[in-house]
Amino acid sequence: GYFFSAWRKCIWSSHDLSDIVFIDNYIFNKDVFIQFNSTVGKYVGYTELGVYNAQLYNNNTGRLQSEIAQVDICKQNADLYQQTITDKS
Repeated sequence: GYFFSAWRKCIWSSHDLSDIVFIDNYIFNKDVFIQFNSTVGKYVGYTELGVYNAQLYNNNTGRLQSEIAQVDICKQNADLYQQTITDKS
């Protein structure tokens, strides 16, 4: 059989969230074939299909802007998590 999955992550380590990164991975049979990384600011393909799709996605300004905007959503959510965690400690 075949296995497809996707995961999105917000990663940060600073208290002020200045280093927050949004990553959107698309995975086929346990291998990432295309990824959006907010520090790169575009999709990167890791296989032939991934490179083809990365070109299409990077030329779609609406899709690209939507991914870039996820960083702000990450910051909002991370701020809430961080406040909740630091208030309890």
